[in-house]
Amino acid sequence: MQRALGLHAYILRASTPSEIDAAFDAIVDRRAEGLIVSGDPFFTNRRNQLIALAASHAVPAVNNYHEFVAGGGLMSYGADLAEGYHQLGISTAKILKGAKPAELPVQQIVKLELVINLKTAKALRLTIPQLLLGRADESSNEAT
Repeated sequence: MQRALGLHAYILRASTPSEIDAAFDAIVDRRAEGLIVSGDPFFTNRRNQLIALAASHAVPAVNNYHEFVAGGGLMSYGADLAEGYHQLGISTAKILKGAKPAELPVQQIVKLELVINLKTAKALRLTIPQLLLGRADESSNEAT
């Protein structure tokens, strides 16, 4: 599919803050037109560094957590964590009231959310198609 679309995907790995810096050097050297950031806890904890580097190198960056967009990232698409915590609270309450954990149904987050930061899109000189904006659960002109 990559070849059919004329796209090239590069996998870059980082496990330290300095390796993130080096990965961005590789992104710039390869003239990558975008970045998908894994939802790994390490990257979630380093989101401010990732957002700052993406902004300084004018690289559109996408992540799967809403907090990434709230901090200034371009876009996120992923599970609604608030829904997950809500389900966790319901299960916890049932256990505290005497339910056996093994008898509770396995819950899976089924609600996904698409969030777009229009201020970041403008800074990157990107036009977000109206169709995509219409499908977004949230779009904002502000980084919070």
